[in-house]
Amino acid sequence: MQAIDLHVHSTFSDGTLTPSELVDLALKSNLEAFALTDHDTTEGINEAISAAKTKNLEVIPGIEFSTDYNKKDIHILGYYINPFNTEFCEKVAEFRNSREIRNVKMCKKLSELGIAIDYDSFISEFPDCVITRAHYAKYLVNHGYVKTIEEAFEKYIGDHCPGFIPREKITPAQAVGLILQNGGIPVLAHPILYKYSDKDLEKLVSDLKRVGLVGIETIYSTYSADDEKHIRKLASKYKLIITGGSDFHGSNKPNLSLGCGKGNLYIPAKLLTSLKKEYLRGFVSNRAIHCALFFDLDGTLLNDEKIITPITKALLTKACEKGHKFIINTGRPLASALQIVERLGIEDICDYIAAFNGGMVYNFKTKQITHKTTLKKEFCEAVKKIATETGCHFHTYSDYEILTEKATEEVEYYTNYVGLPYRVIPDVIKEDTPYKFLIMNFNNPDKLLTARKKIEEELKDNVQVLFSSDKFLEVIPKESGKGNALRAIAKTCQIKEIHTYAFADEENDISLCEAAGKSVCLINGNPKLKAVCDYITFKDNNNDGLADFLEFFS
Repeated sequence: MQAIDLHVHSTFSDGTLTPSELVDLALKSNLEAFALTDHDTTEGINEAISAAKTKNLEVIPGIEFSTDYNKKDIHILGYYINPFNTEFCEKVAEFRNSREIRNVKMCKKLSELGIAIDYDSFISEFPDCVITRAHYAKYLVNHGYVKTIEEAFEKYIGDHCPGFIPREKITPAQAVGLILQNGGIPVLAHPILYKYSDKDLEKLVSDLKRVGLVGIETIYSTYSADDEKHIRKLASKYKLIITGGSDFHGSNKPNLSLGCGKGNLYIPAKLLTSLKKEYLRGFVSNRAIHCALFFDLDGTLLNDEKIITPITKALLTKACEKGHKFIINTGRPLASALQIVERLGIEDICDYIAAFNGGMVYNFKTKQITHKTTLKKEFCEAVKKIATETGCHFHTYSDYEILTEKATEEVEYYTNYVGLPYRVIPDVIKEDTPYKFLIMNFNNPDKLLTARKKIEEELKDNVQVLFSSDKFLEVIPKESGKGNALRAIAKTCQIKEIHTYAFADEENDISLCEAAGKSVCLINGNPKLKAVCDYITFKDNNNDGLADFLEFFS
């Protein structure tokens, strides 16, 4: 069985490898997964996930908080945290600011000890890093004040040395609470390192368990067999899940290797099962209740080859057999969505299709359109004018085709993308008002941002302007939107909104996910959507990212 490593640091805190370099090393080390747990920051996570996107490797988003407990430095790990959550990021920024205050004072104190150091020049040597004492040690080595990092700690920056300044810290209980609020899993890091008596360590664990501690780092690079046995007993007594990690820092801890610590560390991949189970606990509160499952298509239910993989399709079919409703909620035209349903052979399980970003709701069982929302003509004229002035392609739709005023490379691409023909006509809004406008510019994509800004300034909240991908800027009625379609369908099906589930990946899915009882963003999804979703998948749309969640309904 492959190994994992749940305690790893990058250059975004006090490690010496970038997140991308860690991904490469993890692959060379034959790891199945690793957690990036930088000190008081999540800024390296997106890079690590992006680097691992096409690799057979899972990057677990994590963090390591430095906290204070009875004047002792205690570390709390957080796993499967959402690094895009605005409130969480603001709290983490506050902790970083307290580090900065402490670092200014430490530079001043070291300067008073005869070391040529000032804060600005010091941090310029370590750009884009969360500064820790390891950076001071490296500075002292690089500038010839000491010969080794160990000497720097012993002489200048250790806990009781003349160059050390403590910083204000949150308590372990506060860190646990913050991680839980973010949907993550709080774990007590390397408890043996605190050198507590058995009684005091158990009190710490007991105190943290009461406020929601979920796990304890049981397998660790420097533990002896007796140490591990002791922590396993604590884990068992307090019903904590077991985790393990090397605490890899690169050359800042040269005696520790990724995945294997000092050479004999082994953290089995099966520990991930417990972590994921905790992460998903509460996703479905009552399996006996019939729910409505809403799926975006592109980038979510469909992989990049525009198919539903056999595993995902099988789980979806089982969910429908259990009585759950399967609803497609897409920005595509209805005709395009119908083609996909037929091509993939899912006619028997499809209940509704919400098309045009909520502008049309179609009952697949009765073959009836139950809801329509179109743009007012005066708004259409304004959108056309702005799109033309900014040099962008624009088009609308009839029931079965794309309507454009010019044949462009953009419309050629789009017609292949959605599988519908296009027709060139003098005025795309002369005969009827459309469900939406779609605006594109392949030669200068930045013009889409200009067009968006101008439309929002002129039409204000009379329309919604949103991206359904980096290529597609969509303009829809203010009364439209995927979230409103969810509400309409849930009401028709007499399903409470608390029992609705949304699965999506893009900015135009925000209203859908905000309206749903529970929301899931694919790991390949837009950061703006991730910021509002309850869950982020472990895998992307090309690797059955929905499977872990669909199993709850099958």
